Amino acid sequence: MQSPQHFATPSPRELRAQAVHRLQVGLFGLCAMLLLVGLANIIMDRAKLADTEDPIRDVVAADSKPKKQATDPLADIGVVPASEPSPTPTPTPMTTPTPQDLADPLAPQQ
Repeated sequence: MQSPQHFATPSPRELRAQAVHRLQVGLFGLCAMLLLVGLANIIMDRAKLADTEDPIRDVVAADSKPKKQATDPLADIGVVPASEPSPTPTPTPMTTPTPQDLADPLAPQQ
């Protein structure tokens, strides 16, 4: 007595049909990707051609407020050194007061 088979081995004809089907699906996917990339390229080229400088932008740019210069937040709080060190203030020379300055402090200086 023979036991029932749950899986029948595919015939050479079925194997060939599966291979042709996979090839068709792969070629269709490849063509679809080529068409999609070509369409995106055409759209980008047209956008570059249509992007002309508007004269109104010059007027708007002149009227707009100047933008605040970008700062590094980590350098602001002292975590990392600043990329552009701020200039150190120069110390003002100390002058000793003369006897005339001490006599009348509100008098105009010459």
